[in-house]
Amino acid sequence: MNAPTPVLLFDGECGLCNRTVRLLMRWDPCGRLRYSPLQGFLGQAYLRAQGLATDELSTVVFVPDWEHPDQPNFKLKSAAVIAALRVCGGPAAALGWALWVIPRPVRDFAYKVVGQWRYKIFGPWRACPLPRPEWRARVLE
Repeated sequence: MNAPTPVLLFDGECGLCNRTVRLLMRWDPCGRLRYSPLQGFLGQAYLRAQGLATDELSTVVFVPDWEHPDQPNFKLKSAAVIAALRVCGGPAAALGWALWVIPRPVRDFAYKVVGQWRYKIFGPWRACPLPRPEWRARVLE
C-alpha cells in the first residue's frame, strides 16, 4: 500500500514562500513532501474543489493526501506550516512540534503579520531554476 503524498500549496509569486519551499526541500532529503503554487492549474483546481477562495494567496494549504483531494482534511496558515515541517522529519519535525505548543490564535496572528509584510521585505519571486535537478520532480504544476 502506498503512503499518502502530502502537498503544500504556496504563493508561487512570493519571495518568502519560495525561499521557504527551498528550505523545506533541503530539510526533506527523502522527498516526502511535494509542492504546488496556488496560482497554478493544480492549486487553483484544489482550491475550487474545497470551496476555498481562488484569489486568496496569503495563506498556505497543506493537503495530507493528494491522491484523495475530495477529503476536506487540509490545513491552513500556521497549522499547514507545522504539518509540512512534521512531514520533513528530523530537525524540521522538532521545529514543528515546538511551534505546535504555541496556541493557534497566537501562531495565526504571527502568520498574518508576516503575510502582510512578506512582499515588502522579501519582494516578489523572480523565476529561476531550482538549484538541484531532483527537486523539480517535487514541484507539481
